[in-house]
Amino acid sequence: MSVNTRTTTATEIVLPGKVEPEGLRVTTRELPAPAAGQVVLELAATGVSFAEQQMRRGKYFDQPPFPFVPGYDVVGTVTATGPGVDPALIGRRFAAVTKVGGWASSLLLDAADLVPVPAGVNASAAETVLVNGITAWQMLHRTARVRTGGTIVVLGANGGVGSTLVQLARHHGVTVIGTAAPRHHALVRELGAIPVDYRDPQMYRRITDIAPDGVDAVFDHVGGGGVVDSWRLLRKGGTLVSYGTAATKDVEGNSQLPVLKLFARLTLWNYLPNGKSAHFYNFWAGRRRLDTFRSRLREDLTQVLRLLADGVLTPQIAAEFPLSQAGSALALAESRTVAGKVVLVPDARPA
Repeated sequence: MSVNTRTTTATEIVLPGKVEPEGLRVTTRELPAPAAGQVVLELAATGVSFAEQQMRRGKYFDQPPFPFVPGYDVVGTVTATGPGVDPALIGRRFAAVTKVGGWASSLLLDAADLVPVPAGVNASAAETVLVNGITAWQMLHRTARVRTGGTIVVLGANGGVGSTLVQLARHHGVTVIGTAAPRHHALVRELGAIPVDYRDPQMYRRITDIAPDGVDAVFDHVGGGGVVDSWRLLRKGGTLVSYGTAATKDVEGNSQLPVLKLFARLTLWNYLPNGKSAHFYNFWAGRRRLDTFRSRLREDLTQVLRLLADGVLTPQIAAEFPLSQAGSALALAESRTVAGKVVLVPDARPA
């Protein structure tokens, strides 16, 4: 049978609505043959990010309507190609950022979204630095443009984005102050950052004691009222990069309102005559110019994967679960008891 007409049976994890993690549904369906420009990618690893945690609450900024298959990024092997796609891709490993759809044993993707995974890099290791690595790289080098010798603050330095950001910054010769729960301080030190207890009511004063002249950048995924304190940590010429609203993740109501309020506050701060700047990092910004977006993503992810292959980045894998246990994986990720990323891998094949 021709590769271009073959169907594939896929196991998918469906988010049916606003449910607890155990409310995820395991389903199967036949994928159609890949259309022009598409491939079928067989899962090797996907992961649980903060986005999926928000999506199950219906609070991710621009999530699709329920029901849908979550899964922000994926590593896998091409098993079929559509018209216009080089058949030589079959059997090769690639990474892709999907936003949704990644929690599936096989999925259809545009070939233009694939980024090669270096030989010798474990699929789960690569998974830890996909959306996390691109986000960290772009915030550090494209948004804040932190120079060697600078000092930054990373809130949540033990998390997926945070731990990657710490490693990238240290590799760039930047001093890092990282917030985390005390049980994660050993990890934060191992990554090369100075740990501060995020639950300490005097956390921002502790940071000021370490960097009395202010810092060059603060990377804040928390949002809420604390973003004002993050802004105050900056020295003249410093940059605040906000990339989430974790402080409001359990607040009922319009999911877009906290983001819009935060965006308005950051925009206003840019007009103050103090030399500081504030930005809301949006991974998908610029996607309307799709070719440029894909080119930048491919360039940045290739850099991050090369650092992973070279041993500069240490993958922070919190745990691995088979795809069918995505509910348990999501519950663990939401427990805030682990460091790094919870990864989903294919279920074992029947003997």
